Amino acid sequence: MSSSMLKSLVIAALALINIFFLVVIGFDTVNDARTKRQAIENVCAVLQKGGIAIDPDNVKSGGEIKTMKTSRGDETEAAIAHAVLGPTVMTDQGVIYQYFSETRGVAEFSSAGDFEIRLNEGAITETNGALRTVQGILRDMKLEASGINVYGEPGNETVTAVSAYKGVSIYNCTIEFKFQGGNLLTVKGRYITGITPAGEDTVISQAGTALLGFYAAVRDESREDIACTSISSVEAGYQYRVVGTFGEGLISPVWLFVTDTGQYIFDDATGEVRMLP
Repeated sequence: MSSSMLKSLVIAALALINIFFLVVIGFDTVNDARTKRQAIENVCAVLQKGGIAIDPDNVKSGGEIKTMKTSRGDETEAAIAHAVLGPTVMTDQGVIYQYFSETRGVAEFSSAGDFEIRLNEGAITETNGALRTVQGILRDMKLEASGINVYGEPGNETVTAVSAYKGVSIYNCTIEFKFQGGNLLTVKGRYITGITPAGEDTVISQAGTALLGFYAAVRDESREDIACTSISSVEAGYQYRVVGTFGEGLISPVWLFVTDTGQYIFDDATGEVRMLP
């Protein structure tokens, strides 16, 4: 590579960095909706020039999402078990709580919010279809969920639901309902309870900052785990992490990127990007 070509590449890189900073500063300091819209369009144009197709209309606002505390909820666990198994007997209580029904099955809950319910054949059947059956169970569990999806053939479906808080998804907390031969066999995943303010005033960053952070990760040659050529959705939400032995945790702001290669989380606090399983 000639020195003149190298110099041109360096100048182009510096210009791109300056554009990034100008866009971020403009996006985070102005309140005018039209200016914010223009800023998103500018950032999307940068990504498009970098080989990532994205429609600005698919980038959603962050809103007032803050870090929140969570705690283990014994009453919630009992309610979840009762919604699926009916009357139960607690047979174990430690880090893992176990609820047992001789006729319907068994439920186990960990302090981190992970749980699994294994049902006896015929305990619950999908007489109204898998989706309606799951929607009814979630109502009985008194758990908020979003993004319910159904996979598989009729009678042998798997239904997944993303946990939510006040209409905002908690992306790394899903509940899976597995049917076989029209019977519900297992319900497992992670639920969140005991959500209270964490005493932090910090709200989620603007979408432009997240877009640039994600783009930087894609362009980072050392990150072989992150690659995409198109982004179909960018939306603010939460992620959950355990911080204590007895179920203490946090849900904190993140951005979800839905791409042609999978779903990625941009951590608003650390700038880390990782792929959802």
